[in-house]
Amino acid sequence: MADITLNGESLGLRDIVAVAAGGARVAVAPRAFERVEAAHAVVDRIVESDRQVYGVNTGFGHLKDVRIPRDRLEVLQLNLIRSHSAGVGTELPPDAVRALMLLRAHVLLRGHSGVRPLVIQTLLRHLNADVLPVIPEKGSVGASGDLAPLSHLVLALLGEGEVLLQGVRLPAAAALQKTGIEPLRLGPKEGLALINGTQMTTAIGVLALAEAEGAAIAADIAGACSLEALKGSHKAFDPRLHALKPHPGQVASAANLRTLLTDSAIARSHEGCGRVQDAYSLRCMPQVHGAARDAVAHVRSVLTIEVNAVTDNPIVFPDEGDLVSGGNFHGAPPAIALDLLAIAASNLASIAERRIERLMNPAFSGLPAFLTRDPGVNCGLMMGQVTAAALVSENKVLAHPASVDSIPTEAGQEDHVPMGPIAARKARTVVGHARLVLAIELLAACQALDFLLPLRPGRGVDAAYRAIRARIPFMEADRVLATDIAVIEGLLRGGAVRAAAESACGALQ
Repeated sequence: MADITLNGESLGLRDIVAVAAGGARVAVAPRAFERVEAAHAVVDRIVESDRQVYGVNTGFGHLKDVRIPRDRLEVLQLNLIRSHSAGVGTELPPDAVRALMLLRAHVLLRGHSGVRPLVIQTLLRHLNADVLPVIPEKGSVGASGDLAPLSHLVLALLGEGEVLLQGVRLPAAAALQKTGIEPLRLGPKEGLALINGTQMTTAIGVLALAEAEGAAIAADIAGACSLEALKGSHKAFDPRLHALKPHPGQVASAANLRTLLTDSAIARSHEGCGRVQDAYSLRCMPQVHGAARDAVAHVRSVLTIEVNAVTDNPIVFPDEGDLVSGGNFHGAPPAIALDLLAIAASNLASIAERRIERLMNPAFSGLPAFLTRDPGVNCGLMMGQVTAAALVSENKVLAHPASVDSIPTEAGQEDHVPMGPIAARKARTVVGHARLVLAIELLAACQALDFLLPLRPGRGVDAAYRAIRARIPFMEADRVLATDIAVIEGLLRGGAVRAAAESACGALQ
C-alpha cells in the first residue's frame, strides 16, 4: 500500500479510507512544519508576555476566567486530558481509530493550533507503528470538539491509558517502551489543541460515507437482478423519462440499470406479456436509489470541507500574531449531514426489502414459495426476508436524527450541542444494515434466476450472478442462511460483485 504524505493543506477522503484500513504509512511534506512552527511561536510570545488568552493560561469552559500562573501551565494541560478522559461504552474499532489519528495530525498540521511539530510527529509515530489508543466510543456531544474520545487518544501519547499494539491490548507505557516512542509532555495550549475538533465524528463519518457509496452501486446491481428474476419491465428506465426529472442521482441510477440489463434474454422472453407496469420497488428504483445517491453526494461535500477545516479554539493566525476564540469546533455541519446519510441508507434498505418480499411471495413472483423446489419440507429463503425486515425496522429507529437534540453542558457555557458522534455511529450502523439487506436480496435474486434457466439475464446481471454462484451454489435443500449472507456481504464490501458486473457491461456510475 502506498505511503500518504500530509502537506498541511488538503487531505482526500480516499487517503483517509486507505490509512484506516491499515498498512499505509503517513509522512509529512518537508515544508509543512513551517506554518506549525510559526503558530507555535505566537503561543510562546503570549506565554512570555503573560497576556491572558483562553486555553493558553486560563481554565476551560465555564472556568475560562480563572487565570493560571506560568509555572502551572503544563499541569493545566495534563489535568485537562486526564479529567476529560471520561468515555464509556464499546471501543472504537481500529479502522476508525486510525482515521481519527490521521485527521488529528492533519488538522494540527494546518498551522493554526499553536502546537510544536513534536506533537504531530509523536502522533504519526503511534499511527505508523500501529499503536492504537483504546477509545470508548460514547461520551461526546460533538461540541468543543469530540472531547472525551480525543482525550483518550491523547492519553496514549502521554504513555497513559491502554492501547492496541498491532492488535494486542496492553498498557500504553509498555507499548511505548516496546516501540521506542518517547511519551509526550504537553506544552501550553497543546492539550486543548489536541482535543478541540470534530475528528471522531468525521472519522466515523468518512468510513460510513465510503460504505454508503458502495451500497448505492450495490443497490442498482441487486435491484437489476431482482427485476430480471421477476420478469420486470425495462421501460421505466428509458432515458427520456429521466431527462424530464433530471436529479443527478436518478439519472445515474437509471443509466446503471440500463447498462446492467443490456442484452437480456429474459426480457425478450416476455416482451408481449401485456404487463403495463411494475410495482414501485421495481419501477421506481432510479427515483429512490437516485435520491439516496444525491444525499450521499451532499454528505461527501460536507465531509470534504469538514476534514480540511481548522476546528481548534482559540485559533492561531500566525501572520497577524493573533489568537481568536470562535466556534469552529461545533459539529453541526457533519452531524446534520450524517443524519441525512442514515436516512438515505435506510431508503436503500427498505426498497430492497420490498423486492425481497416479491421474490419470496408466489402471488407476486410466479415462482415457488420462498424459492424452494420442495416448499413445506423446506422453508427455503423464508427467513431471509424476516431478517431483512428486522434490519429495516431497526434502521427506522436509528434514522431518527441525532442532530435535532441538544442538552446544555459545561454549566450552560455549551448551551447548544449537535450530538455529531451519535449521528456518525448511527449512520455507519444503518449503512452496514443496508449492505446486509442487499446481500439477502442478491441471495434471493440468484436463487430466483436459477428457476428461469436456460434464459439468461442482462450482461451485468449475469456477471454478478456468476460471481455469487462461484461461491454459493443453488439451494436444493435448506441450509444455514447466515453463512451465505455473510459471504455475499463480504463480496459487496470488497467490491467483487461490482467488479464482476463492470467487467461484463462497462463502468457503473
